[in-house]
Amino acid sequence: MANFEQTFKNIDDLLYKDSGADSEIDYIEQTSWVLFLRYLDSFDKNREDEAILEGKNHTSILEPKFQWENWAAPKNDKGEIDIHKALIGPDLVKFVEFELFPYLASFKEKHIDNPKTIEYKIGEIFSELSNKIKSGYNMREIINMVDGLPFGTSKDKHELSHLYETKIKNMGNAGRNGGQYYTPRPLIRAMIKVMNPKIGEKIYDPACGSAGFLCEAYEYLYDKMEKTAANLEQLQDNTFFGKEKKNLAYIIGTMNMILHGIEAPNIVHTNTLGENIRDIQEKDRYDIILANPPFGGKERIEVQQNFDIKTGETAFLFMQHFIKSLKAGGRAAVVIKNTFLSNTDNASVALRQHLLETCNLHTILDMPQGTFLGAGVKTVVLFFTKGEPTKNIWYYQFDAGRNMGKTNPLNDADLDEFVRLSLSKPETEKSWNVTLSEVEVSNYDLSVKNPNKPEEAPLREPALILEEMQTLDEETNDILGTLNEFV
Repeated sequence: MANFEQTFKNIDDLLYKDSGADSEIDYIEQTSWVLFLRYLDSFDKNREDEAILEGKNHTSILEPKFQWENWAAPKNDKGEIDIHKALIGPDLVKFVEFELFPYLASFKEKHIDNPKTIEYKIGEIFSELSNKIKSGYNMREIINMVDGLPFGTSKDKHELSHLYETKIKNMGNAGRNGGQYYTPRPLIRAMIKVMNPKIGEKIYDPACGSAGFLCEAYEYLYDKMEKTAANLEQLQDNTFFGKEKKNLAYIIGTMNMILHGIEAPNIVHTNTLGENIRDIQEKDRYDIILANPPFGGKERIEVQQNFDIKTGETAFLFMQHFIKSLKAGGRAAVVIKNTFLSNTDNASVALRQHLLETCNLHTILDMPQGTFLGAGVKTVVLFFTKGEPTKNIWYYQFDAGRNMGKTNPLNDADLDEFVRLSLSKPETEKSWNVTLSEVEVSNYDLSVKNPNKPEEAPLREPALILEEMQTLDEETNDILGTLNEFV
């Protein structure tokens, strides 16, 4: 792992020196396309080996000129980069920008009838990417370092996926727009444990960002399932589905899933909210939704027309999409701003009423400020099942016992109690139950109000404090006076 970490650090150092890359966001974007092409080389070689074992012919995904071993890492007899054949400097940048990228982007049109294939994914990714590494000498060094990374074993890929997740986290911490790509993984894992997905269920994230929910759900299912050919095929092809609007997030999410083991991720590059929810049919629905939709966005009037409850708040439109996209009996775990529980505008009240009447909102996890690094919002996680109205809501108010932040981030152990108690839903100092009959139907206010939290001692009046200080001073003087008598 130390080797991998040092390589990634060295790549970041080179990108920092390059005039074309300005931030952590640029660093991961540029690292991603080089990593992807190195992965593609390993993937193609594995397919060739399988074909040979099965006595079948193999056709490489890429034409020889654009294969990694020919343009990126031609080798000499010693297995080292052949400096006489390897492009470098302006020639390398010119080849990448004017030949390689256009060739790879053309795959989208060539394979438009097969969007679930890795060939189509290649076309989609390179239709959206641009090279920002301006120095061909920096690019050569980066390519050489990536070429030295092992991709052969599952352990190698696991370590690479772990490091890639770290880069996504760093990008989220970098500010600007980075935070939209990163949901703390301990929170995601806790949500998945409560949902407890099974092989055969379809899992969907319509605002998937860096695909953290889908990657963690893959890990959860892979670890628990029986490793049969049928299960592995189900996991690869027909379990994880996502949609993402932003170009970079789509690329990062696709790359993240690939590094986690999904060869051709079912992520669609689209604006989910641009779809009319009235057109969603049974075939379009899912067993499980895991999501952290963007909040704070303001959607245009034409987008709002796609929804029954009109609102400009992006997250509230997504909530309607979640409910509509669940199968009957389908389950969801969704992160949302805590103001969703108490906003008094007509759209918010109507949306809460719709959720409570069409779904069983059985659990609300209240998270403290600082859970999302770089974001000053307080959030809750809603757990609900579609198909029957809400009768009882179990609240859990998470308290880590420390201030959350970059130096004290959320960890898995923090949420162990919540996961454990979510099965029995008991009353504790941190948790309580609210029946629907207790909810005010005029506004459906679901605010977090913990009735079991011990009351803090009220602050004393200043006059009382001064009086006690004076008493203590008098007692101290008496004691000192007594002691002086013995001196």
